[in-house]
Amino acid sequence: MAMLHTVNKSPFEKNALRSCLRLAKDGSGVLLIEDGVYGALSGTAESSQIEARLGDIKFYALGPDLSARGYDADRLIDGIEVVDYAGFVDLVTEFDAVQSWL
Repeated sequence: MAMLHTVNKSPFEKNALRSCLRLAKDGSGVLLIEDGVYGALSGTAESSQIEARLGDIKFYALGPDLSARGYDADRLIDGIEVVDYAGFVDLVTEFDAVQSWL
């Protein structure tokens, strides 16, 4: 069963992303939303944890949340797909279940 994990907390303040990546199974998806999009930025102290799982898990970042924080796709780790709100809905329907990491 493929699961979509949503992470809305900054990896610089909470351990939600780290916990998510430790427990997420191969074939899962991780959607970074709200302050969780900070985890998608390349060249940070936390980017290696996503880079280590890129082959096993699909990663997404919510574009409007990136924009609201002054970032665009150029700042993201290679391999992370930016989605809009319609793409968020598509992901929810594509995966069998959704787990929110708060």
